[in-house]
Amino acid sequence: MCGIVGYLGSKNAYPIILEGLKRLEYRGYDSAGICLYNGNKLISNKSKGKISKLEKRISKLKTFHGNIGIGHTRWATHGEPNDKNSHPHSSNSNDIHIVHNGIIENYSAVKEELINKGFHFHSETDTEVLVNLIEYIQIKENVKLGEAVQLALNQVIGAYSIAAIDIKKPDEIVVARLGSPLCIGVGKDEYFIGSDATPFLDYTKKAIYLKDGEMAIIRNHKPTQYRKIADDSFTNPTVEKLEIDLAKIQKKGFDHFMLKEIFEQPSAVIDTLRGRLRLKKGIIKMSGIDDFIDKFLSTNKITIVACGTSWHAGLIAEYMFEKIAKISVEVEYASEFRYRNPVIDKSDIVIAISQSGETADTLAAIKLAKKQGAFVYGICNVVGSTISREADAGSYTHAGPEIGVASTKAFITQITILFLIAVKLGKSRGVLSSKQFREYIYELNSIKKKITKVLSSNDKIKKIAAKIKNATNCLYLGRGYNFPVALEGALKLKEISYIHAEGYPAAEMKHGPIALIDKNMPSIIIATNKLYYDKILSNVQEIKSRKGKIIAVVFEGDKEISKIADYTIEVPETIPALTPFVTTIPLQLLSYHIAVKLGRNVDQPRNLAKSVTVE
Repeated sequence: MCGIVGYLGSKNAYPIILEGLKRLEYRGYDSAGICLYNGNKLISNKSKGKISKLEKRISKLKTFHGNIGIGHTRWATHGEPNDKNSHPHSSNSNDIHIVHNGIIENYSAVKEELINKGFHFHSETDTEVLVNLIEYIQIKENVKLGEAVQLALNQVIGAYSIAAIDIKKPDEIVVARLGSPLCIGVGKDEYFIGSDATPFLDYTKKAIYLKDGEMAIIRNHKPTQYRKIADDSFTNPTVEKLEIDLAKIQKKGFDHFMLKEIFEQPSAVIDTLRGRLRLKKGIIKMSGIDDFIDKFLSTNKITIVACGTSWHAGLIAEYMFEKIAKISVEVEYASEFRYRNPVIDKSDIVIAISQSGETADTLAAIKLAKKQGAFVYGICNVVGSTISREADAGSYTHAGPEIGVASTKAFITQITILFLIAVKLGKSRGVLSSKQFREYIYELNSIKKKITKVLSSNDKIKKIAAKIKNATNCLYLGRGYNFPVALEGALKLKEISYIHAEGYPAAEMKHGPIALIDKNMPSIIIATNKLYYDKILSNVQEIKSRKGKIIAVVFEGDKEISKIADYTIEVPETIPALTPFVTTIPLQLLSYHIAVKLGRNVDQPRNLAKSVTVE
């Protein structure tokens, strides 16, 4: 959510910051801005809309050589998306300039106090309040920018990552974070700032990830100071070597990142299994589980906390864990978990799932769980993310960079990890026979080929999308493992096409949703559940009798439902626990093609952000 870019060095900052902002577009935004300084003159420009619009407006910056600068892509929280609320924001004197991600919760009280002291405001944002608080403290206490930032941050409540410059200090950027990610790229006599590492991958492979409650005073030709915000003690951060391959972030001939990432899912699953699924030895090796196996074997309950698509992965895991490992599981929205006083004790395990590893609600749930003594296991995609550091143990999904806002390959790799854990615990707990264990791991090993085969239906799915693209509502139905898949399919359609859709357990259709069925509302039915096939067939017949349009996802060779459905999408047969791997893909492709045909911005859908780092 939002994106920060900064540069300090000898190069011209403008092209570095502009390209960095473009790299952060995937996070979601509604406005953008840049501020540059050359030691004598400062130029700032910001605009509602896309970075391309900003770029057209800032012809002055193209010839302006400033070697210090900050940039921002904003996702509106306080104040509507418009030019005046866009970042960067400046203090009343126009000396201090800041970009900020997050929310200052007590900004209203601080603003009122500053107005009483003579400050005036041009925007509706909490960020303008923060920059003027910094200026007020700087003047009152007669301190430099770094100390003023630190004192100000100790007076505000909320979440933030910031980058600030002061025209009185043309060789310095001050950065800080609490609850919102920020990293520093370290070059030769130059520094780069980013909400993640993608803005500076062309320039350096060395990065420092600030921890929560840390700040840095970055100075050209002088050592950078790293401090804790709360007590001013110095820290000694670790410089990490970035392993991200920039080529993996490019579209590679695909029209959109989302489509590219859908087609990357077979290789993403293999990358996630690599080193963990050891077929020849007949074992699953996961150090995060192996090192704490006693905790997993002695627990009576696992609670999974997540948001959005990751929550759907957790719902699938609930079926997996209870069926395969015989462990009681509860799946909670992380956003609700922290507010309902959950019953958690020291014997409980909490599994937190997040693609970015920075989801604010999930981080808050982790902190609550740890406070109550639970063991926290994190599952995320981004190495070095906050969740990976806050959890007691965990697993990376190895999905690779996911740029499309609507999550695809991250979801598939999450359920890959969760399935591995369920099977490993089932074997360790003695509730899964050796024969069943082998069946599970051999079938998992073959899932790449089955996903690839599903992807070969892309052209057929594209034609189906053309037939239903004008629908205003859609119903998704599934049973068992495929009920969460129905929820995920409906979410994807809502996210990128803006068509209203709902996912339901198929048996619940008769308890309300059937009233919506008519010739104008398509029903997407996941009908691969052999155990309940007759019951799903009955649902299909009920919809058909009411002139509903049916798109059925079925196993290859299906006879009964295929006769009734208007359109069918066949997927390779697999065991029940692995059906989400093959049934999810058609729904991703269907949503994608509908959105494209409607002219939607598939990779950057309106109002959405890739990483939700505010509550």
